[in-house]
Amino acid sequence: MAKTNFQYERRQKDLEKKRKKEEKLKRKADKKDEPGEGVEGAEDVAGAETEAPDDDDAENKDGDAEPVAEPK
Repeated sequence: MAKTNFQYERRQKDLEKKRKKEEKLKRKADKKDEPGEGVEGAEDVAGAETEAPDDDDAENKDGDAEPVAEPK
């Protein structure tokens, strides 16, 4: 009669637990990144951070500081 390979079974069980834990952490991170659905005031908080930058601190998309021409 063949012996069962307990080390193999244990390794598979540990890998499954690790995979499930990573999926759970990923779901939590995704949920945290999304704006709060159904939460009152969530739109106000997100809109508060979209203020126009000062002329002295203006940067282009590359991150280099350059003067920005004001529209006339």
